[in-house]
Amino acid sequence: MRTLNIFVLLVLLFSLFAQQVCAQDTSYEVLKERKSQITFQEKEALKIEIESINRRLDNNDISKEEAIILKEAAAKKRALNIENRIAILENKTSLLERNDGKTLILIEADTIHGDKIRFGVDINGKPAFSFTSKKRKREIKYDRRTYSDFVMAIGLNNTLIDGQSLEDSPYKVGGSRFFEMGWQWRTRVFKNSNFLRLNYGFSFQYNGLKPKGNQYFAINDGQAELAEFEYSLKKSKLRMDNLVFPVHLEFGPSKRREKENSFRYSLQNQFRIGVGGYGGFNLGTSQKLKYNRAGENVKDKLKRGYNTTDFVYGISGYIGFDGVLLYVKYDLNPLFKDAAIEQHNISLGLRFDL
Repeated sequence: MRTLNIFVLLVLLFSLFAQQVCAQDTSYEVLKERKSQITFQEKEALKIEIESINRRLDNNDISKEEAIILKEAAAKKRALNIENRIAILENKTSLLERNDGKTLILIEADTIHGDKIRFGVDINGKPAFSFTSKKRKREIKYDRRTYSDFVMAIGLNNTLIDGQSLEDSPYKVGGSRFFEMGWQWRTRVFKNSNFLRLNYGFSFQYNGLKPKGNQYFAINDGQAELAEFEYSLKKSKLRMDNLVFPVHLEFGPSKRREKENSFRYSLQNQFRIGVGGYGGFNLGTSQKLKYNRAGENVKDKLKRGYNTTDFVYGISGYIGFDGVLLYVKYDLNPLFKDAAIEQHNISLGLRFDL
Protein backbone atom coordinates (compact mmCIF):
# COMPACT_ATOMS: atom_id res chain seq x y z
CA MET A 1 0.00 0.00 0.00
CA ARG A 2 2.78 2.39 0.92
CA THR A 3 4.62 1.59 -2.33
CA LEU A 4 1.42 2.30 -4.29
CA ASN A 5 0.99 5.66 -2.57
CA ILE A 6 4.56 6.63 -3.39
CA PHE A 7 3.97 5.63 -7.00
CA VAL A 8 0.80 7.72 -7.18
CA LEU A 9 2.64 10.68 -5.63
CA LEU A 10 5.44 10.37 -8.20
CA VAL A 11 2.86 10.32 -10.97
CA LEU A 12 1.27 13.45 -9.57
CA LEU A 13 4.63 15.20 -9.26
CA PHE A 14 5.50 14.24 -12.83
CA SER A 15 2.16 15.61 -13.95
CA LEU A 16 2.83 18.87 -12.14
CA PHE A 17 6.29 19.10 -13.70
CA ALA A 18 4.88 18.44 -17.16
CA GLN A 19 2.29 21.14 -16.57
CA GLN A 20 5.02 23.65 -15.65
CA VAL A 21 7.08 22.78 -18.72
CA CYS A 22 4.10 23.25 -20.97
CA ALA A 23 2.92 26.40 -19.21
CA GLN A 24 4.00 28.53 -22.15
CA ASP A 25 1.67 26.73 -24.55
CA THR A 26 -0.29 29.42 -26.34
CA SER A 27 -3.30 27.21 -27.09
CA TYR A 28 -6.18 28.28 -24.82
CA GLU A 29 -8.08 25.07 -25.71
CA VAL A 30 -5.33 23.11 -23.93
CA LEU A 31 -5.59 25.44 -20.93
CA LYS A 32 -9.31 24.78 -20.66
CA GLU A 33 -8.75 21.02 -20.59
CA ARG A 34 -6.22 21.37 -17.78
CA LYS A 35 -8.75 23.10 -15.53
CA SER A 36 -10.68 19.83 -15.19
CA GLN A 37 -7.49 18.00 -14.12
CA ILE A 38 -6.62 20.35 -11.27
CA THR A 39 -9.36 19.19 -8.89
CA PHE A 40 -8.50 15.54 -9.50
CA GLN A 41 -4.77 16.13 -8.87
CA GLU A 42 -5.31 18.05 -5.64
CA LYS A 43 -7.85 15.54 -4.29
CA GLU A 44 -5.53 12.61 -5.00
CA ALA A 45 -2.68 14.47 -3.30
CA LEU A 46 -4.97 15.13 -0.30
CA LYS A 47 -5.80 11.39 -0.06
CA ILE A 48 -2.09 10.54 0.11
CA GLU A 49 -1.51 13.15 2.81
CA ILE A 50 -4.50 11.85 4.85
CA GLU A 51 -3.19 8.28 4.59
CA SER A 52 0.22 9.41 5.75
CA ILE A 53 -1.32 11.18 8.76
CA ASN A 54 -3.34 8.06 9.60
CA ARG A 55 -0.20 5.89 9.53
CA ARG A 56 1.52 8.27 11.90
CA LEU A 57 -1.52 8.11 14.15
CA ASP A 58 -1.54 4.29 14.04
CA ASN A 59 2.16 4.24 14.94
CA ASN A 60 1.46 6.55 17.88
CA ASP A 61 3.75 9.18 16.37
CA ILE A 62 1.03 11.81 16.81
CA SER A 63 -2.12 12.16 18.88
CA LYS A 64 -5.72 12.24 17.62
CA GLU A 65 -5.92 15.96 18.22
CA GLU A 66 -2.74 16.53 16.21
CA ALA A 67 -4.05 14.27 13.43
CA ILE A 68 -7.29 16.30 13.20
CA ILE A 69 -5.31 19.57 12.98
CA LEU A 70 -3.00 18.18 10.29
CA LYS A 71 -5.92 16.85 8.23
CA GLU A 72 -7.77 20.18 8.41
CA ALA A 73 -4.59 22.05 7.36
CA ALA A 74 -4.06 19.65 4.44
CA ALA A 75 -7.68 20.00 3.29
CA LYS A 76 -7.50 23.81 3.51
CA LYS A 77 -4.24 23.87 1.57
CA ARG A 78 -5.60 21.67 -1.23
CA ALA A 79 -8.80 23.71 -1.48
CA LEU A 80 -6.81 26.93 -1.82
CA ASN A 81 -4.56 25.23 -4.40
CA ILE A 82 -7.60 24.32 -6.50
CA GLU A 83 -9.00 27.84 -6.21
CA ASN A 84 -5.71 29.58 -7.08
CA ARG A 85 -4.70 27.27 -9.90
CA ILE A 86 -8.11 27.51 -11.57
CA ALA A 87 -8.04 31.29 -11.21
CA ILE A 88 -4.64 31.43 -12.89
CA LEU A 89 -5.81 29.27 -15.76
CA GLU A 90 -9.04 31.27 -16.17
CA ASN A 91 -7.10 34.53 -16.33
CA LYS A 92 -4.62 33.11 -18.80
CA THR A 93 -7.43 31.62 -20.91
CA SER A 94 -9.22 34.98 -20.98
CA LEU A 95 -6.01 36.70 -22.00
CA LEU A 96 -5.38 34.27 -24.85
CA GLU A 97 -8.99 34.42 -26.05
CA ARG A 98 -8.90 38.21 -26.05
CA ASN A 99 -5.71 38.24 -28.12
CA ASP A 100 -6.47 35.32 -30.44
CA GLY A 101 -3.93 33.10 -28.72
CA LYS A 102 -1.05 35.60 -28.97
CA THR A 103 0.36 37.63 -26.10
CA LEU A 104 3.42 39.72 -25.33
CA ILE A 105 5.81 38.20 -22.79
CA LEU A 106 7.92 40.38 -20.54
CA ILE A 107 11.17 38.64 -19.61
CA GLU A 108 12.53 39.98 -16.34
CA ALA A 109 16.03 38.60 -16.65
CA ASP A 110 18.47 40.32 -18.96
CA THR A 111 16.41 43.50 -19.33
CA ILE A 112 17.86 46.81 -20.42
CA HIS A 113 16.92 50.21 -19.08
CA GLY A 114 18.66 53.13 -20.75
CA ASP A 115 22.39 52.65 -20.27
CA LYS A 116 21.94 49.88 -17.67
CA ILE A 117 21.39 46.14 -18.03
CA ARG A 118 19.82 43.77 -15.47
CA PHE A 119 20.68 40.11 -15.09
CA GLY A 120 18.72 37.82 -12.82
CA VAL A 121 17.00 34.51 -12.22
CA ASP A 122 13.35 34.22 -11.15
CA ILE A 123 11.98 31.13 -9.42
CA ASN A 124 8.19 30.79 -9.14
CA GLY A 125 7.83 34.44 -10.01
CA LYS A 126 10.18 35.58 -7.24
CA PRO A 127 13.72 36.82 -7.91
CA ALA A 128 16.36 34.38 -6.64
CA PHE A 129 19.14 36.84 -7.37
CA SER A 130 19.78 39.74 -9.69
CA PHE A 131 22.24 42.52 -10.28
CA THR A 132 22.37 45.58 -12.47
CA SER A 133 25.41 46.64 -14.42
CA LYS A 134 26.05 49.74 -16.42
CA LYS A 135 26.69 49.04 -20.08
CA ARG A 136 30.24 49.71 -21.18
CA LYS A 137 30.67 51.24 -24.58
CA ARG A 138 33.74 49.86 -26.26
CA GLU A 139 35.30 52.61 -28.28
CA ILE A 140 37.36 51.61 -31.28
CA LYS A 141 40.61 53.53 -31.55
CA TYR A 142 41.04 55.04 -34.96
CA ASP A 143 44.78 54.35 -34.84
CA ARG A 144 46.85 51.98 -32.71
CA ARG A 145 50.55 52.73 -32.49
CA THR A 146 51.47 50.01 -29.97
CA TYR A 147 50.92 46.25 -30.18
CA SER A 148 52.14 43.39 -28.01
CA ASP A 149 53.24 39.81 -28.70
CA PHE A 150 54.37 36.68 -26.90
CA VAL A 151 57.91 35.87 -28.01
CA MET A 152 59.61 32.47 -28.02
CA ALA A 153 63.03 31.45 -29.38
CA ILE A 154 64.96 28.19 -29.47
CA GLY A 155 68.21 27.06 -31.04
CA LEU A 156 71.90 26.23 -30.65
CA ASN A 157 74.15 27.74 -28.00
CA ASN A 158 77.92 27.93 -27.62
CA THR A 159 80.74 30.31 -26.71
CA LEU A 160 83.38 32.31 -28.53
CA ILE A 161 86.72 32.00 -26.75
CA ASP A 162 89.57 34.45 -27.20
CA GLY A 163 92.20 33.00 -29.49
CA GLN A 164 90.01 30.10 -30.67
CA SER A 165 87.54 29.54 -33.49
CA LEU A 166 84.07 28.17 -32.96
CA GLU A 167 85.24 24.86 -34.45
CA ASP A 168 87.70 24.48 -31.56
CA SER A 169 84.99 25.04 -28.95
CA PRO A 170 85.14 22.60 -26.01
CA TYR A 171 81.33 22.40 -26.08
CA LYS A 172 79.11 20.19 -28.21
CA VAL A 173 77.54 22.11 -31.07
CA GLY A 174 74.35 20.05 -31.30
CA GLY A 175 74.02 19.33 -27.60
CA SER A 176 74.38 22.92 -26.34
CA ARG A 177 71.11 24.78 -26.74
CA PHE A 178 69.22 27.87 -25.63
CA PHE A 179 65.58 28.69 -25.00
CA GLU A 180 63.96 32.09 -24.57
CA MET A 181 60.42 33.28 -23.90
CA GLY A 182 58.96 36.64 -22.99
CA TRP A 183 56.67 39.48 -23.90
CA GLN A 184 57.33 42.42 -26.17
CA TRP A 185 55.65 45.67 -27.15
CA ARG A 186 55.97 47.11 -30.65
CA THR A 187 55.48 50.85 -31.11
CA ARG A 188 55.45 52.73 -34.40
CA VAL A 189 58.11 55.45 -34.33
CA PHE A 190 56.66 57.84 -36.91
CA LYS A 191 53.08 59.05 -36.99
CA ASN A 192 52.35 58.44 -40.66
CA SER A 193 54.72 55.57 -41.40
CA ASN A 194 55.14 52.06 -40.01
CA PHE A 195 58.48 51.34 -41.66
CA LEU A 196 60.37 51.82 -38.37
CA ARG A 197 59.19 50.29 -35.08
CA LEU A 198 60.63 50.18 -31.57
CA ASN A 199 60.40 46.74 -29.96
CA TYR A 200 60.92 46.40 -26.20
CA GLY A 201 59.97 43.99 -23.43
CA PHE A 202 61.34 41.30 -21.13
CA SER A 203 62.49 37.70 -21.62
CA PHE A 204 63.70 34.69 -19.67
CA GLN A 205 66.80 33.13 -21.23
CA TYR A 206 68.10 29.61 -20.57
CA ASN A 207 71.59 29.07 -22.04
CA GLY A 208 73.04 25.57 -21.87
CA LEU A 209 76.57 24.28 -22.52
CA LYS A 210 77.51 20.60 -22.84
CA PRO A 211 81.25 19.95 -22.61
CA LYS A 212 82.84 17.49 -25.02
CA GLY A 213 84.38 14.25 -23.85
CA ASN A 214 84.18 13.27 -20.19
CA GLN A 215 84.55 16.83 -18.87
CA TYR A 216 82.61 18.85 -16.35
CA PHE A 217 82.95 22.23 -14.63
CA ALA A 218 85.02 22.19 -11.44
CA ILE A 219 85.80 25.10 -9.13
CA ASN A 220 89.54 25.76 -8.79
CA ASP A 221 90.66 28.80 -6.79
CA GLY A 222 87.22 30.36 -7.22
CA GLN A 223 87.21 29.83 -10.98
CA ALA A 224 85.00 27.46 -13.00
CA GLU A 225 87.20 25.35 -15.27
CA LEU A 226 86.69 22.27 -17.37
CA ALA A 227 88.19 19.15 -15.83
CA GLU A 228 88.15 15.40 -16.41
CA PHE A 229 85.44 13.64 -14.36
CA GLU A 230 86.46 10.60 -12.30
CA TYR A 231 83.56 8.47 -13.60
CA SER A 232 82.20 7.86 -17.07
CA LEU A 233 79.73 10.65 -17.76
CA LYS A 234 76.46 10.05 -19.57
CA LYS A 235 75.54 13.72 -19.40
CA SER A 236 77.27 16.94 -18.39
CA LYS A 237 75.51 20.28 -18.79
CA LEU A 238 75.96 23.80 -17.42
CA ARG A 239 72.87 26.00 -17.48
CA MET A 240 72.63 29.77 -16.98
CA ASP A 241 69.22 31.36 -16.32
CA ASN A 242 68.90 35.06 -17.16
CA LEU A 243 66.23 37.73 -16.99
CA VAL A 244 66.87 40.30 -19.73
CA PHE A 245 65.17 43.37 -21.19
CA PRO A 246 65.69 43.46 -24.97
CA VAL A 247 65.26 46.56 -27.14
CA HIS A 248 65.29 46.41 -30.95
CA LEU A 249 64.75 48.80 -33.82
CA GLU A 250 62.67 46.94 -36.39
CA PHE A 251 62.55 47.82 -40.08
CA GLY A 252 60.28 46.56 -42.81
CA PRO A 253 57.18 47.22 -44.89
CA SER A 254 53.63 46.71 -43.72
CA LYS A 255 50.13 46.70 -45.13
CA ARG A 256 47.76 49.54 -44.32
CA ARG A 257 44.24 48.31 -43.74
CA GLU A 258 41.59 51.00 -43.61
CA LYS A 259 38.02 50.73 -42.35
CA GLU A 260 35.27 53.24 -41.83
CA ASN A 261 36.23 54.00 -38.21
CA SER A 262 39.83 52.82 -38.03
CA PHE A 263 43.02 51.93 -39.80
CA ARG A 264 45.72 49.44 -38.88
CA TYR A 265 49.20 48.46 -40.06
CA SER A 266 49.62 44.72 -40.57
CA LEU A 267 52.92 42.80 -40.62
CA GLN A 268 51.33 39.62 -41.90
CA ASN A 269 53.51 38.00 -44.59
CA GLN A 270 55.87 40.99 -44.50
CA PHE A 271 59.68 41.05 -44.40
CA ARG A 272 61.16 42.17 -41.07
CA ILE A 273 64.63 42.90 -39.75
CA GLY A 274 65.52 43.99 -36.24
CA VAL A 275 68.77 45.09 -34.60
CA GLY A 276 69.37 45.95 -30.97
CA GLY A 277 70.53 44.56 -27.68
CA TYR A 278 69.58 43.48 -24.19
CA GLY A 279 70.61 43.86 -20.59
CA GLY A 280 69.63 41.99 -17.48
CA PHE A 281 70.63 39.72 -14.64
CA ASN A 282 71.83 36.20 -14.11
CA LEU A 283 69.19 34.47 -11.95
CA GLY A 284 71.21 31.35 -11.28
CA THR A 285 73.66 28.81 -12.62
CA SER A 286 73.48 25.05 -12.19
CA GLN A 287 75.24 21.94 -13.46
CA LYS A 288 73.66 18.53 -14.17
CA LEU A 289 75.74 15.37 -14.15
CA LYS A 290 74.63 11.81 -14.99
CA TYR A 291 77.06 8.94 -14.54
CA ASN A 292 77.46 5.36 -13.37
CA ARG A 293 79.26 4.68 -10.10
CA ALA A 294 79.82 1.12 -8.94
CA GLY A 295 76.90 -0.11 -11.04
CA GLU A 296 74.57 2.58 -9.73
CA ASN A 297 73.10 5.33 -11.93
CA VAL A 298 73.69 8.70 -10.29
CA LYS A 299 72.13 12.08 -11.11
CA ASP A 300 73.61 15.21 -9.55
CA LYS A 301 72.24 18.73 -9.84
CA LEU A 302 74.76 21.19 -8.44
CA LYS A 303 73.66 24.75 -7.76
CA ARG A 304 76.69 26.93 -7.24
CA GLY A 305 77.82 30.33 -8.33
CA TYR A 306 80.36 28.94 -10.79
CA ASN A 307 81.70 32.51 -10.89
CA THR A 308 79.37 33.43 -13.78
CA THR A 309 78.78 37.11 -14.48
CA ASP A 310 75.92 38.62 -12.50
CA PHE A 311 75.05 41.36 -15.01
CA VAL A 312 74.49 40.18 -18.58
CA TYR A 313 74.27 42.36 -21.67
CA GLY A 314 74.78 41.92 -25.36
CA ILE A 315 73.65 42.54 -28.93
CA SER A 316 70.98 40.69 -30.86
CA GLY A 317 69.13 40.75 -34.15
CA TYR A 318 66.60 38.91 -36.25
CA ILE A 319 65.45 38.68 -39.85
CA GLY A 320 62.54 36.89 -41.51
CA PHE A 321 58.91 37.02 -42.61
CA ASP A 322 55.76 37.44 -40.59
CA GLY A 323 56.26 35.86 -37.15
CA VAL A 324 59.05 33.36 -38.01
CA LEU A 325 62.52 34.87 -37.79
CA LEU A 326 66.17 33.82 -37.81
CA TYR A 327 67.55 34.99 -34.47
CA VAL A 328 71.07 35.57 -33.15
CA LYS A 329 72.35 36.97 -29.84
CA TYR A 330 75.83 37.52 -28.44
CA ASP A 331 76.81 38.30 -24.85
CA LEU A 332 79.28 41.17 -24.59
CA ASN A 333 79.89 40.27 -20.96
CA PRO A 334 82.29 37.39 -20.27
CA LEU A 335 80.71 34.11 -19.25
CA PHE A 336 82.95 33.82 -16.16
CA LYS A 337 84.20 36.71 -14.04
CA ASP A 338 87.94 37.34 -13.81
CA ALA A 339 88.69 34.36 -16.05
CA ALA A 340 92.19 34.01 -17.51
CA ILE A 341 90.65 33.39 -20.93
CA GLU A 342 87.36 35.13 -21.67
CA GLN A 343 84.39 33.28 -23.11
CA HIS A 344 81.32 34.97 -24.57
CA ASN A 345 78.00 33.18 -25.02
CA ILE A 346 76.58 33.13 -28.55
CA SER A 347 73.21 31.72 -29.73
CA LEU A 348 71.64 31.04 -33.11
CA GLY A 349 68.10 29.81 -33.69
CA LEU A 350 64.54 30.61 -34.62
CA ARG A 351 62.34 33.24 -33.02
CA PHE A 352 58.55 33.19 -33.09
CA ASP A 353 56.40 36.27 -32.50
CA LEU A 354 53.01 34.79 -31.57
